[in-house]
Amino acid sequence: MGLKWYAIGVCVLTILVMGSMPVFALSLDEAKAKGLVGEKANGYLGVVASGNPEAQALSSDINQKRRQAYQDIAQREKTNLRTVETLAGEKAIEKTKPGNFIEGPGGWMKK
Repeated sequence: MGLKWYAIGVCVLTILVMGSMPVFALSLDEAKAKGLVGEKANGYLGVVASGNPEAQALSSDINQKRRQAYQDIAQREKTNLRTVETLAGEKAIEKTKPGNFIEGPGGWMKK
């Protein structure tokens, strides 16, 4: 990996950390610990168990911010959005704590 990919990786990690800042009464870390949301390979959050409007709102808000940040990175690094999303998904899944959910080929599973 070259310097370009390192820069993208640093930006992605910053976005993931920013995404854990509480925006609602329920923080991202709390939502993950409670099994309400999990990381997806596409770089976005998913709602593990539907029926929790607060988790859905949190997920939507964070995903909107992530998408904007991914678009900014893609434009700055002159690469496509899908590449940035995929790298972000890999990093997010790597950083997911054991016991929290990630989406695998067969659906949601605990890491």
